[in-house]
Amino acid sequence: MSQTDTAAPLDPRAVLKSVFGFPSFRPQQEDVIDHVTGGGDALVLFPTGKGKSLCFQIPAIARPGVGIVVSPLVALMHDQVATLRQAGVKAAALNAGVAFDDARAIRDDARAGRLDLLYVTPERLVTPQFLDFLSEVPIALIAIDEAHCVSQWGHDFRPEYAGLGILADRFPGVPRIALTATADRRTREDILRSLRLDDARVFSSSFDRPNISYTIVERDEPKRQLLGFLSRHKGNSGIVYCLSRKSVEATAEWLNGKGVRALPYHAGLDRAIRDANQDAFLKEENLCLVATVAFGMGIDKPDVRFVAHLDIPSSIEAYYQETGRAGRDGLPSEAWMTFGMSDVVQRRRMIEEGQAPEAVKRIERGKLEALIAVCETCDCRRQAILRHFGEEHPGNCMNCDTCLNPVAQWDGTEAAQKLLSAIARTGQRFGGGHVIDVLRGQRTDKVAQFRHDEIKTFGVGADLDARAWGSVLRQLVSAGAIGVDHEAYGALTLLEPARAILKGEETVTLRKAAPAAPRRRGQRSGPPDTVDASSPDAALFQALRACRTALARDQGVPPYIVFGDATLWGMVAAKPRTVDEMAAVSGVGAEKLRRYGAAFLEVVRDWVRDNG
Repeated sequence: MSQTDTAAPLDPRAVLKSVFGFPSFRPQQEDVIDHVTGGGDALVLFPTGKGKSLCFQIPAIARPGVGIVVSPLVALMHDQVATLRQAGVKAAALNAGVAFDDARAIRDDARAGRLDLLYVTPERLVTPQFLDFLSEVPIALIAIDEAHCVSQWGHDFRPEYAGLGILADRFPGVPRIALTATADRRTREDILRSLRLDDARVFSSSFDRPNISYTIVERDEPKRQLLGFLSRHKGNSGIVYCLSRKSVEATAEWLNGKGVRALPYHAGLDRAIRDANQDAFLKEENLCLVATVAFGMGIDKPDVRFVAHLDIPSSIEAYYQETGRAGRDGLPSEAWMTFGMSDVVQRRRMIEEGQAPEAVKRIERGKLEALIAVCETCDCRRQAILRHFGEEHPGNCMNCDTCLNPVAQWDGTEAAQKLLSAIARTGQRFGGGHVIDVLRGQRTDKVAQFRHDEIKTFGVGADLDARAWGSVLRQLVSAGAIGVDHEAYGALTLLEPARAILKGEETVTLRKAAPAAPRRRGQRSGPPDTVDASSPDAALFQALRACRTALARDQGVPPYIVFGDATLWGMVAAKPRTVDEMAAVSGVGAEKLRRYGAAFLEVVRDWVRDNG
């Protein structure tokens, strides 16, 4: 599909349909793709599952030359290259796992413009030898995936990303596109500055993942709670995250003993075992992978139906990124987590005992507190998560536990007024620990230094202990009444909603320490809303799934690389009888129609014959 340097770009809409089999773009995709195809730079902030990859893959195919894709993980490269080749795209990757002769052939193809996309790690790209090689390649564009890795404010900082700014000087006139699913305001600014995307157009869509339901439960026999959650996902693939390697192995062993097929994954496992377990997770459709956060970034498996956390992550960014590995295909999926004070203590200890500079530790503390606030909120969790990314949501999503099962609450208006007043009277210059000391009447050295034992709010909150005040604080942060200025040593500031609370114009309802027992949800993850999972059509889906598994096994690739679940459900809905009808199903491109159309048409025809 590669073109010569002098060829005009192809029509991105034609590429979308003929190569990827999609009839139309998702919201904002078309604007990004047209901008980059036309030669513009871009920063793309789309949540996982909203089609970020197509934003550079289609322009790379449409433009003359080779699209260079910077990707942080070899697993991601392998997955995307395999998927693209299935669609008939000339894609390759250069990494340490590629044999010498194969690497030489790939470089020759790139120089000759015979590739559409070439994937490379950031470590390799910034070497002088590779930059010299790229100067011999007709480059269509340069894409920098997982761009949040460039920022120390991001949750997954990678120092090697810092050198990518050199691309602006070495390849002027070549469009560059940076993409990430997780970036707060400061991280976005760092991406633009570090990558020298001075004139880049910023595209940002809603960070909402409406197909994912969020549930956070108070820890009480966590393994038992996990088993109850997994009982809703029999036959589905999913990930269970644990904080430690020891916990990963113990949990996987326990789940297998309970009849749940589970494999462990962490950095301490032998490389061959780790790779085999990851490969099994990608290729099988009924497997629970128990892992540390060493697993996941860049995994493209679209049919992960659940992500469970037995331990609290480090930040909202990390939580959002990890839960975003569920439901990439847009079908209903669940994010579930247990939460307890032991989590908080352990996470805080990890921060304090870490080797990071104090400035970074302040950032980490603030990010952890923001996540704790989401755990403790009695409002819509989706609303609280999105607010962290600067996006307003009306709440009442009816797809999170706090909306479906309201928690026990108390009137915290007076407590909120005391806290907000203490923040105001101390000048909005101090962190939560000091403000709580003032409220509780603690005459610390710092309180005495600033004479805060003389202000009106000193001691007015002695009726609550420090832990209770911490909960009030986090809930008000989550509600948007209090801001945390990380650049000013975590100083608490009053935001606009605080005014109405202080004036008594708005009441504040807070979550009680012991939440009401949740009612068990009956909904299971499964097919899209247009298909009834209990209808006879479900048998057709299983037959199509079996066909997909057999074809994938013959080629040694994950089943979703043949077709995703969403495409199979599209076949269920359409029940195509002819090649033309199969071609009209979303996700069936020309190359996949050629490869697999006859096999899947036979399954549909047999089902229709047997079921009338």
